Amino acid sequence: MQTQSVTIDLPQAMYTRLKERAVQANRTVEAELVQVVAAVVPIAGELTPDLTALLAQMPALDDKALWQAAHHQLSCKAQAQLQALSYKRQNGGLTEAEALKANALLQQSERILLVRAQAIFLIKERGQDISEFSIKA
Repeated sequence: MQTQSVTIDLPQAMYTRLKERAVQANRTVEAELVQVVAAVVPIAGELTPDLTALLAQMPALDDKALWQAAHHQLSCKAQAQLQALSYKRQNGGLTEAEALKANALLQQSERILLVRAQAIFLIKERGQDISEFSIKA
């Protein structure tokens, strides 16, 4: 894999927390930073290892669990937060903390969407009716 060097200035508190995480994981600060960035910004087309494992385990779920996964949604509170942060981003920008929160909520939403899609696919594959999930024009 080809790499690219980047120099960044971090707030002291963030650097201290990153260094603590690196020590706990027995990694260099640089390696820990790569892990953090990789978790937040997956390479296009790649899923995180935990999501890949979750999706791979789904065929073993019973029908009830698949139907529950197919109906799972982001909480109303999280949806409202994401909508408010998206609106604020479009109309003036977000603070660093708000941008991190928005990205976390977006990742959570995308994860739920992928799990729902896999569940619906498996339900259909088992010969069950999935018409309730059809988009009505």
